Amino acid sequence: MDHVERTGPPLSPSIPSWAIAAVVIPPRGPDRRGTGLTADFLACQAMKEAHALELWGSLERCPTLDEALEYWRGNEYEERLLFLARAGAEPVGLYSVALPLRENLATAGIDVLVAPGRRRRGAGRRLLEHAEAVARARGRTSLEGFHEVPLDKMLQGSRMVTAKSGAGQLPADDPATAFALASGYQLEQVERSSRLELPVATDLLSQLAEDAAAHSGDYVLAGWDDHCPDKFVAGYAGLRARMSTDAPTAGMDWEREDWDVQRVRRDEEAQVRSGVQTSVAAALHRQSGELVAYTVLTWRPEVPESLIQQDTLVAAEHRGHRLGMLTKAANLRRAREKWPQARSVLTWNASENQHMLAINTALGFRPAGYEGEWQKRLG
Repeated sequence: MDHVERTGPPLSPSIPSWAIAAVVIPPRGPDRRGTGLTADFLACQAMKEAHALELWGSLERCPTLDEALEYWRGNEYEERLLFLARAGAEPVGLYSVALPLRENLATAGIDVLVAPGRRRRGAGRRLLEHAEAVARARGRTSLEGFHEVPLDKMLQGSRMVTAKSGAGQLPADDPATAFALASGYQLEQVERSSRLELPVATDLLSQLAEDAAAHSGDYVLAGWDDHCPDKFVAGYAGLRARMSTDAPTAGMDWEREDWDVQRVRRDEEAQVRSGVQTSVAAALHRQSGELVAYTVLTWRPEVPESLIQQDTLVAAEHRGHRLGMLTKAANLRRAREKWPQARSVLTWNASENQHMLAINTALGFRPAGYEGEWQKRLG
């Protein structure tokens, strides 16, 4: 990605004594990590980790070094640009721009992070201006970003900002919320992050699984690790495409993603290069043999105590048969055998997605925080 400096506006410093430069991402090598990690890239990773520790007290929500490397290398579906600001030799902030390349061609994902000692001095606004200029230069007219607020920061009695979806709120005096509002972004959606303590009681999991099975006699379970079997992969690609629109997205300018077999395989390869292990539980319709539901758990050896619950989807025409619970319960059982050291599961759901939240609550998930999905349309 050493071409980044040619894709955006001039990078002359807009903050006195600050230098802003594109971060060069080392190319993929024969091993998972490759070679040539730059000081700028490591500084960005250190800043991200410090932020996660400051906000959450752990690194379970922070990408590992291998995940970050794979992400910032980008792919044929999305270009990702990373910039670092320094004051002399000191890293003081970063911003990034993610540019979809196949669909959602009017959108850009924006992220800004300022080191704690440099906040409240206008640095974030200047970095955001740089990020927006990069997106604008690439013809993007809809900018999106997100930030999370831990549960204990959702201050009682604080003035709240309600999402345009009508479901979910964030405290107006949260610094990131205030920054987004002052910068012209609108709160489109609020997601709830939830945590499940492991292990789930065997009796509870069995009861929930048996109840789901009693309502899903026309379906059979399937599952795999890391690599979808060839006989299922076309159907899995179709469900991945539906996930991009069937999950609630409120007023975000998101188009349906075009998933095919090649895209699934590219995603699986990227997960392996990232050091991420995956467990998928799925449901097949007995009569048609069609794959109609799936759920995904991921685990990273660098954060062995934590699992991440990724996508869960039941095709609309097959809902009402407890397939969400059926697949989730099955995947938790698989995870207990595969990663016995895991002590919790993290997941995210739109606040308006009451059906999936109800499934998670029945399994024992409890609120851990809230995430704002923000959007700004350029004139």
